[in-house]
Amino acid sequence: MLSIRVPARAIGAGSLFKENFMASFSMNRYQAVNLAAVFLILLGSLTIATLIKPQDQISEVENRTLKTRPKLTFSSLISGEFAEDYEAYLSDQFIGRNKWITFRTGFERAIGKTEISDVFFAKDDYLIEKHSGVFSGETAASNITILSEFARKVSSRFDSQHFTVMLVPNAVDILRDKLPYLADPYDEEIYLDRISQVLPEGVWLDLSSVLRAHKEEEIYYRTDHHWKTLGAFWAFRAFQKKAGLPIPEGEVRLIRVSGNFQGTIASKLAINGKADSIERYDPNVPLKLKLVYNEDPDTVRDSIYDASFLEKKDKYSYFYGGNFGRVRADIENGSDRRLLILKDSYAHCFVPFSYDCFSRVDMVDLRYYINRISDLIENGGYTDICLLYNAAGFAGDTSIARLLT
Repeated sequence: MLSIRVPARAIGAGSLFKENFMASFSMNRYQAVNLAAVFLILLGSLTIATLIKPQDQISEVENRTLKTRPKLTFSSLISGEFAEDYEAYLSDQFIGRNKWITFRTGFERAIGKTEISDVFFAKDDYLIEKHSGVFSGETAASNITILSEFARKVSSRFDSQHFTVMLVPNAVDILRDKLPYLADPYDEEIYLDRISQVLPEGVWLDLSSVLRAHKEEEIYYRTDHHWKTLGAFWAFRAFQKKAGLPIPEGEVRLIRVSGNFQGTIASKLAINGKADSIERYDPNVPLKLKLVYNEDPDTVRDSIYDASFLEKKDKYSYFYGGNFGRVRADIENGSDRRLLILKDSYAHCFVPFSYDCFSRVDMVDLRYYINRISDLIENGGYTDICLLYNAAGFAGDTSIARLLT
């Protein structure tokens, strides 16, 4: 029989190692429990602070309405709607929310990420929204069908020279050369092509080719989701040609009114990007016009622009003072043509160019307009109708269904 004699010293060393290991394990476990407890206490404290603090209704930084505490009902609980709404509420109302977003954005940029929160960090300091899933959703498909039906009805009364559909491609499509390596924006291009194919002949105005011809110019904001006034100008030139409108000679004056605009995309990431400038259009011959908001005679104005917004976060509302259901403009220019433009906020820096060509221009935003569109078209005395949206905005807008009212 083979026997091995183990020295007493070795036995002592083994026991000592075992004791040290167990002590270390116990200490690490104790520290882990303490760390977890501290984390849970901190998270619980922040959640309680979120629940008891006054609810914010809007985010001036993000220029949007925030989710407020949802009402618990039996049906919302069973359907899961309450859980979803409550999660959105906690996310929007979480105390110190903007600072957390800033920290997360800075951390993810530090580790080399080029896409954060569906935003590309692109060349030349552009922040470009990706619009993930917007063009493949149910609303996007439904809006194509609705627009096709609406266009068929309008085309029975207005020929293709007097009826135009324009969907403005977003920066992710036109400025694709600036996107990070392997970024894929082509679902927007496919969506716009599908729309062009369901419309009556001659109605569609292809702005993709128009804007790509000027992509080296500043036609989109770097920090905001809108196009700039220069981009709207090139689109209006194409609209003038299609609609048979006279194109005046001479230079077009775009006047810079702000150089420190930080738009909605920068706000989404809670950072400051490279500051944008805002320009307005001034006609060579000043126009005399009257603006009426929401058919309220007490809101009559004589200017397109509201300079007070240049001192606020939401500087884009310099155009018209924001979104309204209907803004009617009567212009003393001798024209016998009247335009109805169904639109989102992309139209706000486009429509001022139209005041040279039409004696009345009605801007209608389906999100806020409460009357029937068919009645408006029937009784408005319009000679021209134009639908102008940005592509992603159109694809995701549930109010497009109101075109058929």
